[in-house]
Amino acid sequence: MTEPVTRPPADVERHQPAVELPPVPGLVFRNLRPTDDYPRMNAVANAARAAEGMHYFTSDADFTNFYTHLSNCDPTRDVVVIEVAGEVIGYARSSWYHEHAGDWVYENICFLHPDWLRHGIGSAMLATNEERLRQIAADHPTDQPRFFQAEASDQSPDRTALLLGAGYRPVRRGYLMVRPNLNDQLDAPLPDGLEVREVRPEHLQAIWEADQEAFRDHWGSGPSTEENYQAFLSDPTQNDTSLWRIAWDGDQVAGQVRSFINQEENARFERTRGWVENISVRRPWRGRGLARALMGASFPLLRARGMTEGALTVDAQNLPGALRVYESVGFRAVSSDTIYRKPLT
Repeated sequence: MTEPVTRPPADVERHQPAVELPPVPGLVFRNLRPTDDYPRMNAVANAARAAEGMHYFTSDADFTNFYTHLSNCDPTRDVVVIEVAGEVIGYARSSWYHEHAGDWVYENICFLHPDWLRHGIGSAMLATNEERLRQIAADHPTDQPRFFQAEASDQSPDRTALLLGAGYRPVRRGYLMVRPNLNDQLDAPLPDGLEVREVRPEHLQAIWEADQEAFRDHWGSGPSTEENYQAFLSDPTQNDTSLWRIAWDGDQVAGQVRSFINQEENARFERTRGWVENISVRRPWRGRGLARALMGASFPLLRARGMTEGALTVDAQNLPGALRVYESVGFRAVSSDTIYRKPLT
């Protein structure tokens, strides 16, 4: 019987998944070639998002920064690149983290170019990741819940059907929210005793640590790593600190909004959107209108850069009531995505 999967060139190390690959001529699952593969992988991810109605775009610099600072993921073993006749059409990545709440989460991340949907390749990618994640989980304790986890846009029936068919079930929903203009000034003064200061390099670690602490009680959160911190420091899109609003109480960071502008994304989708993102308030300062004040203080900064709308993402079931706060300042949900989980047994 003829082998349905062609052999890769001699200089490519072929990945050997235990799962059966679909009979697509020229299909190869191979190991990652760091740096060289990143632009083609990023092009696949952007094409997949666009096909799913997600107007979100990552530059090659963003993608490289992310992959340079992977956490709990060995790129030589945990990333698989998918080719057909030498063309990169997808990639699969396995990673994991241990939640503060105790669950072990094994992330199954797959991107496939929309031209190659419904060929059985997505199922093979998903199963390949599960195979690797089971190997990783074998070294972890078994006395706490363990789950495979994947995400899908609710505008993507193909990805949703793939996950449901593989036994994943929805557990959490998030929204993309948009404020259609930034023209008005919110009546949202900074709480007494707090002040916003210019961000200096020596502030960055305190800002990072405050954000991590603030999210510790959020669903699905886990401890940060040094690689996470280094990715934060070197982020090519979100590192314009002149757009950040950081509230201090003495020498303590009380809350923050770290806005940014993705110029390449705006050019691609022909818009002028500023992201009012990375919003967090530490527990001692919650319930005083701080997040609302910092968001309101961010709008003039984005307007001054020519932005005409704002956007953010939110966990729909966020315990501190973030969704209500964002709605109160004019943001409205325009699309949603879902986190799916499947018990790892």
